[in-house]
Amino acid sequence: MTLSITSKQMDITPALRNYIEEKFSKLDKWRASLINPHFILSKEPDGFIIDATISTKGTPLVASAKDPDMYSAINDLIAKLEKQLNKIQHKGESRRAFESIKDQPDAE
Repeated sequence: MTLSITSKQMDITPALRNYIEEKFSKLDKWRASLINPHFILSKEPDGFIIDATISTKGTPLVASAKDPDMYSAINDLIAKLEKQLNKIQHKGESRRAFESIKDQPDAE
């Protein structure tokens, strides 16, 4: 899969690109069709910001992370994306999908 990585006010080194691709490959375990992943890296005076937008069949995944260390920001971002994928994958199993306790026949 092709990752689109852009940057603002900084250069993307091959090591940074490889790190993002390696961490992004962790999302393959969810077996979701991730379409057109786009990462935006930016440098600010107080740290680094990384934003991600990934289209899926249902809802798009959008996350952002800010940290003084770029690699920590990437780790935080991937954790947020995993959390969103987990929520999407298990939405049908949530408590809302089952019958309400009020609808159960009385056991009296």
